[in-house]
Amino acid sequence: MILRINARPFRLSIFDKYQRLLLDDYQENGFVQKQADKVVYKTLKKDEFFLGLGEKGGSLNRRGQSFTMWNSDKPCYSADEDPLYKSIPFFLSSYGYGVFLDNTYKTEFKMGSESEDYYSFQVPGGEMVYYVMYGPDYKQIIGRYTQLTGQPIMPPNWALGFSQSRGLLTREDLTRDIAEGYRSRNIPCDIIYQDIGWTQHLQDFNWREGNYENPRKMLSDLADKGFKVVVSQDPVISQVNESQWFEADSLGFFATDIRTGESYDMPWPWGGNCGVVDFTHPEVANWWGEYQQKPINDGVKGFWTDMGEPAWSNEEDVDRLNMQHHAGMHDEIHNVYGLEWDRIVTEQFEKHNPNTRIFQMTRAAYAGLQRYTFGWSGDAGNGGNILNGWSSLAGQIPLALSSGMGLIPFWATDISGYCGDISSYSGFAELYTRWLQFGAFNPLSRIHHEGNNAVEPWLFGEEVLEIVKEAIELKYQLFPYLYSYSREAYDTGLPIMRALILEYPDDAEALKAEHQFLFGSELLVAPVVEQYASIKRVYLPAGEWVDFHDPSNIFRGRQWIDYPVDLSTVPIFVKKGSIIPMMPVMQYIHEEDNYPLTFMVFPANNGHQATEFSLYEDDGESNNYKRDQFGKRIIQYSFNNSGAELKVSAQETNGYPLTQRDYHIKVINTQEPKRIELNGKKIRQSRRPSDNEKLQWYWDKENNTCVITIPEPDKDLKLTVTHK
Repeated sequence: MILRINARPFRLSIFDKYQRLLLDDYQENGFVQKQADKVVYKTLKKDEFFLGLGEKGGSLNRRGQSFTMWNSDKPCYSADEDPLYKSIPFFLSSYGYGVFLDNTYKTEFKMGSESEDYYSFQVPGGEMVYYVMYGPDYKQIIGRYTQLTGQPIMPPNWALGFSQSRGLLTREDLTRDIAEGYRSRNIPCDIIYQDIGWTQHLQDFNWREGNYENPRKMLSDLADKGFKVVVSQDPVISQVNESQWFEADSLGFFATDIRTGESYDMPWPWGGNCGVVDFTHPEVANWWGEYQQKPINDGVKGFWTDMGEPAWSNEEDVDRLNMQHHAGMHDEIHNVYGLEWDRIVTEQFEKHNPNTRIFQMTRAAYAGLQRYTFGWSGDAGNGGNILNGWSSLAGQIPLALSSGMGLIPFWATDISGYCGDISSYSGFAELYTRWLQFGAFNPLSRIHHEGNNAVEPWLFGEEVLEIVKEAIELKYQLFPYLYSYSREAYDTGLPIMRALILEYPDDAEALKAEHQFLFGSELLVAPVVEQYASIKRVYLPAGEWVDFHDPSNIFRGRQWIDYPVDLSTVPIFVKKGSIIPMMPVMQYIHEEDNYPLTFMVFPANNGHQATEFSLYEDDGESNNYKRDQFGKRIIQYSFNNSGAELKVSAQETNGYPLTQRDYHIKVINTQEPKRIELNGKKIRQSRRPSDNEKLQWYWDKENNTCVITIPEPDKDLKLTVTHK
């Protein structure tokens, strides 16, 4: 980049190396100070648009909109409500640059909402510090932001399965009943959450007396069935919890009231008034770490850190601004309060549980959260009338995609929507089904609802149970694919759920396709988010796209299509030239460690590029991935003069041994082979499909698919296919 600085009047201009203007101060208003406020004005180009600003609702195109960074507890929020729970002051411009405003106060972004000639960002306190990073493409900008703010941690492999929760899931008997409900119906599930109320008091980390008979045995029994239990944390100590409250108060571990010098008296939604733990105090970390380790020692596997705004501290709650933290007043600390908490949770977990991968999912956070935690979108849904939650569901898609561009690659929605009482399960069944079909393609998938509203899949009737079970099973089948993209997220910061514009930056229509997304780069998913839908309007970008459910349907790209749907349909498309690795359905992730791999090959047309996928594997639960202890299988498929060739090559790094697995290779929409060789030796053709694991191939004439079975192959192999 070229930076030009004009001293008087002060003005910054940034160009690329070809002297193309990227970013320019607006006239003489590049930096304006209005009492405590500091404002930067930038020239707005006529065709410029913006993406990002973190977990924000509304249109993906931020041009013409205004946004506030102030972590807020907004139950049952509307699709375009602002502010919400997280503050990530980072945006991307269509002109190939990104901006990160490094200021934790209540900052404001006006992205052309005041004028067609300029946009601005404003801080009410602290310094005006902002970083400009050049791409020029969006992926490169995200990569620069990742270098600046840190790589996302990877979740344990089981976190990518399904999970079940509800607001009053705070009892041993209910937890055991739900676990039995999943296993008896063969519905895959990995995690059962315990919500606020599992503790005796906020936040003593002791199991509630009368609700849990023998929590250690409960956790052990659930673990034997493949379940992990995750429990909530709140960042406060209830005054009813006298011993812990007085302990923290005497140690000076609470935020104080600047007016009295005493611990701030915080009204809390439950548990009575509380003290707000000051996570900016350096001595709080070890104290909190000792407490939170108690349920981990019992067998709990992770935490979800809830209410970290801290709760009820919204824009109108100005009394909270009287809180004094160790590191500053609340107006400066508010947006990073949750981040400081998450940092301590993770650092203390890793201190007490060396080389164990943390599971932590959070609601309130700031830029940089990816180093410590994962995110979910808080209390979505329609609290007034749960059946009117369709707009809330639809709004979760662009919100998820914007979150991903703000480095929350491991993201979740509350499947079913958190808000609203369920009075009719049959009436709610359609919306529940559609929410789950979308949630199955969230990297983290959690079914959750407020209060004691049960939202287990079998409560909505046999038809819905069959449909949602199929959606859950598909997520488990796609685990190898999803886990590979989890590693890419760690390496590059790229989200797993991707706005089409990230992969197709020059396609104006891609920006309009806000209610669909790429899952990785090979799969396009267009969840149905309208009631009584019989078609889904889908945009297919450049290339050719294969219907995942019916591969005989192939669509050319750069067009909108009307795709027919019924309640069971989730429109999914595979880009030609892709390989999708899959595994068998299991009741929990890695129920069988040496499961076979299926490679679904969707070849590009003759003469086009080779088809390739890099399949990632590690131990799934340690932090050795940060030391690059992993293995990869590189699968390549290409055409030649007489047919095709498929290669699998293994790469093992730093002593990690790849698990020996059987291979099932399915080449979709291909010609019937005449001969197939493995490393130069002919493979026997079977006349009918077979379940036995013998070296053989089979021609599925009805589906134009060649199925090749290779039991426990060598690490490197080459298949040569000769066509008739």
